[in-house]
Amino acid sequence: MSLTFCSLFSGSSGNATYIASGKTGILIDAGLSGRQITDALSRIGVLPETLSGIIITHEHTDHVKGAGILSRKYHLPLYANEGTWAAMARQVGTIAPSERRVFETDSDFYIGDLSVHAFAIPHDAADPVGFRVYAGGCSVATATDMGCIRKSVMNALSGTDLVLLESNHDPAMLMRNEHYSAALKRRILGEHGHLSNEACSRGILTLYESGVRRLVLGHLSAENNTPELALDTALEAVTREGLTPDEDIFLDLGWRDRPGKLYQIG
Repeated sequence: MSLTFCSLFSGSSGNATYIASGKTGILIDAGLSGRQITDALSRIGVLPETLSGIIITHEHTDHVKGAGILSRKYHLPLYANEGTWAAMARQVGTIAPSERRVFETDSDFYIGDLSVHAFAIPHDAADPVGFRVYAGGCSVATATDMGCIRKSVMNALSGTDLVLLESNHDPAMLMRNEHYSAALKRRILGEHGHLSNEACSRGILTLYESGVRRLVLGHLSAENNTPELALDTALEAVTREGLTPDEDIFLDLGWRDRPGKLYQIG
């Protein structure tokens, strides 16, 4: 059984990832308007009414903005842990009891053909998680909105066929940014903030040792990063370790404003 993966949007302006296998298609997060997400799905040939659900990483607006709208319009089950449900209640609005699903962090649950593992991540939210999604012998994962990569996160991602990993900012660009307060800069740089390009690169090398060979760099900051800088930082890191990009390891970008590459795994 194969898995389809596409980062529809990835960044501080909104996040949504499409994953499918067999007759089951899901979204991880829905952080843009319902229309924007519907249009992005259309670009990859997917009708929103064919989805089997939306699973939520945490309650921040760039991850839940369109979740309630899509759930109500297309009668889609909405999955979150109890902490996230409580924190996002006002943002998502009224969700029919029949569409409300609750999972526990650090546990597995099932949606049609897909098995989903929710693992805890360090971020300043109620009970934030990343997801690893399995179908048959294949798996893909999303791990963004983390201030650091803990050993438990590495263990959860070990051997994944494809990982969407945060490469949020360049620290020098962030510190020069006159529009960001000192408090906001400390938040981003903290252990419950966001991963820098350098931290992402270190994570890539550790994940490579676990068997991960394909990564998509995501959640790039619009003001404190550039796609070229994020990718170049990662490429330089793997090259220093003697790896050959596009042979030993494959690196790609998830875009803030449009769908990325559509992957077929397995």
